[in-house]
Amino acid sequence: MRHLPYFCRGQVVHGFGRGSKQLGIPTANFPEQVVDNLPADISTGIYYGWASVGSGDVHKMVMSIGWNPYYKNTKKSMETHIMHTFKEDFYGEILNVAIVGYLRPEKDFDSLGLSSSSTLEAYKSAVRAYHET
Repeated sequence: MRHLPYFCRGQVVHGFGRGSKQLGIPTANFPEQVVDNLPADISTGIYYGWASVGSGDVHKMVMSIGWNPYYKNTKKSMETHIMHTFKEDFYGEILNVAIVGYLRPEKDFDSLGLSSSSTLEAYKSAVRAYHET
């Protein structure tokens, strides 16, 4: 992936409502225009990097880029989990992201439980990657 690190920004929009509710991992979602502007060589999968909301502090993040095959999405999405607990939602705020590394390709799952387990493993992998850089 020649384009890493990759920087993007956009207004936080409502996603599918699954990250926090079904997986216990809240995500900030980019609008379609940001997703559509991704370089062609950025593959679907799980990435890690840095994120800030508005002019706030910079935090570690894990991002899923792809189609979420378990849910059979028809639109590609960029879902960012910021490794920080926010006191309130920040829909409408500007999300700034620096994608610095690739963890694994996008996967399909037979059950929500397997999806949740894999998401937790990706999170742990990102934490390890931060310690190695």
